[in-house]
Parts: sequence; C-alpha cells; structure tokens
Amino acid sequence: MIEVKVPELAESITEGTIVRWLVDVGNQVNQGDDIAEIETDKVNVQISAEQAGVLKKKEKDVDDTVEVGEVIALLDDNAESDVAAAPADPAPPAAKPEKPAAATPVPPAAEPAAHVPGRQQIASPAARRLAREKGVDLNTVHTADPLGRIRANDVARQPEAAPAPAPAAKPLFIDQQDPGKPVERIKMTRRRQTIASRLVAAQHEAAMLTTFNEVDLTAIMAIRKRRKEAFIKEHDVKLGFMSFFTKAVVGALKSFPLLNAEISGTDLIVKKYYDIGIAVATDQGLVVPVVRDADRLNFAEIEQSIKDLAVKARTNKLTFSDLKGGTFTITNGGTFGSLLSTPIINAPQVGILGMHGIKKRPIAVETPEGDKIEIRPMMYIALSYDHRIVDGSEAVRFLVIVKKLLEDPETLLLES
Repeated sequence: MIEVKVPELAESITEGTIVRWLVDVGNQVNQGDDIAEIETDKVNVQISAEQAGVLKKKEKDVDDTVEVGEVIALLDDNAESDVAAAPADPAPPAAKPEKPAAATPVPPAAEPAAHVPGRQQIASPAARRLAREKGVDLNTVHTADPLGRIRANDVARQPEAAPAPAPAAKPLFIDQQDPGKPVERIKMTRRRQTIASRLVAAQHEAAMLTTFNEVDLTAIMAIRKRRKEAFIKEHDVKLGFMSFFTKAVVGALKSFPLLNAEISGTDLIVKKYYDIGIAVATDQGLVVPVVRDADRLNFAEIEQSIKDLAVKARTNKLTFSDLKGGTFTITNGGTFGSLLSTPIINAPQVGILGMHGIKKRPIAVETPEGDKIEIRPMMYIALSYDHRIVDGSEAVRFLVIVKKLLEDPETLLLES
C-alpha cells in the first residue's frame, strides 16, 4: 500500500482542513493526479499522488483537520480500478463459407450472466456513461455476453432510477436569548477563523489611526477614456484604476519610507523594495495576493498581474508564494459601493490605503476667471497606519502626495 500524506505546506502552517475529495474509492490515480483539496489559513492546496495506484481507502473525511505528514489515504499499486474501461467491443468477424458439418451438436442458448453483489463489473465506457446518466447500478444489469461484459444496450433496457430524495433542510437552532426565534448555526471556515483572529490581533497590537482625503479623478478618467481602446489592443488588458493607485502609492512610499516598514522587537525593518498587496474578496473571505516589485512594472504589467492574481484568488489557485510578504496594501471597497471606511492594517505591515466609490459631486474649481462650481468625479481615500512608527504629520503628507499624483497622472506616466 502507498500512503498519501499531507506535504509540507509553508512556513508557520502545520495543518489544514479537508474541504473535498477529488477521487472516489476504487478510482485509478496516476502519478501527479490531485486526490484531495485542503484549506489552510491562507490558501487551498491540492494534495497529489506521488505514485500511481487505485484509491483503496480514505483515512480522513471532509471537514477533518489534518497535520503535515499525516496519512489521509491509501493507494494500492497492484490493484485494478473499479472503473477501468473495458476493451472496445470487438468487431464481428467476416463470414466465411464453411462446409456443413454432419451431426454437429447445437450448444444451448446463452443465459444472462449472473452478477455477484460487490464484485467488480466489466463494462464498456459507453455503458458506464449511460449508467451514470440514468442512475443505474451496474450490479443490477444483466447481459447476454458469455464473459459478463456489460454493453450500452444492456443498460438502455434498464428503467431509470428513481430521483434521489431532496436533501434534508438544515437544522434550525433555538436562539438562547430569545427561545421563540429560530436561528441557523454555521461553522466558520478555517480561513474565516484566521481572518477574524488576525484582524482582532491587528487592532490590539497596533496603535492604529486613520486619516482621510479626497481625490478628483477627472484627469485619470480622461486618460482612460482616451487610451482605452489602444491600451487593450496593445496589451490585451484593460487600463483600470488600480495601476494608477499602485504607482501613486509607490511614489508616496519613496517619500515616506517608514510606511514601507515593519516592527521587529525594538528594531524597525525598512524595506527597500515595493511589493504591493492587493486585497481581493472571494467566497471564502478576503485574501491579499502581492504584486512584486511594483516600482519596476509599467501600467500594463501591473494591470495584468492584478488580473491574474484576482482570477487565481477566485478559483482557489493561489499559492503561498502569491501571498507571501507584501510591504503595503491597497484595498478597494468602492467595488462594492462603499463611500467611506476605515481599513484595518494587514500586519505586520504598518500602512494600508483604502479606495472607495467614485461619486460625482459639486466641487469649487479655481480658474483664471475666478472660482466656479463644477461637477467632478470624486473619491474619498483613507490611510490607516500604525502610530507606533508613523507620526500623524507623515501620514497626512503621505496621503497628500497620493492625491497629487492621482490628480496629475502624467507625472506617474513619466516616472514609469
């Protein structure tokens, strides 16, 4: 027997939760095939087979917690799959003239082959596919084949299985505070538990404050409108807002490097590189994949990186390397309609920029003819920072630089 064990996951991650099995008992597994999916504190990981064999036993069930090195399944490298395809139906031999035999005994007519419950049945791929579609148990199918092979026409003669009963409704619990009100108890996923504990820890461990400003996005929206088609044609990716904000953040971090640092005991670790985390909402919770060396990327490369990471996040394809590190984070609540919020620091980072919804508002605009009121696309931005490292004046000036760079985006283009 071959033991399938939970592999080394990542530094500081020693366990996970099985969220689903990708192979059923009796299935053939090839070397490298994914067998199960495990949810860790950060990402979902597929456990693959290091050797080929037939899955004989699942040692763990869905929702079980498993540790690195623990056996979750057994493979038999000498067994045959219960769902192995039978050889293709042989073509009937061509008729040949034969001399009539004298007094040749006539064999008795073949009777349907009997099937033994629990015994592996040999069936053609077409027969197995039809059986799945009709919900027919191959053990109940009779065939006239003398070797007991089941063909598609044998399955076709079987009546369709009765529809499966509807799943039972989720049990309702009684609210302890108000016994007359029904409630539903839902277990939090491992990732949601981790997110909850980290957010609480960040608020308890950091001296977190937030400062706000607003940005006039007229110039950026004009560039996007003017360059939209050409940008997509040349780079095969849309010119969004995130590349502008990423570039603006990098520019501001260069002026205020303590916002690109972290605390280590009594020391400050000031990072001389710019790995910008981009918060992405998924069905399993918020994740923050990282755009590496954002200062060295042009607008198209940033947009492509963010697009690729977002797709991986929403399809559970992120790896630990996608999430590792990060020196500063940007989160965009505006995609969900947020007008203003206070983002929480993504520890051990000391700063996070919150973007919000774009709203048209009347703004006083200074012109050569005097001040006048114009309708402009405005966005509130928020910087949450750790006051243990960053002073209030630095945080305010950081946000002012972000504002100026966004309102004069040609500066960003020239610096790229």
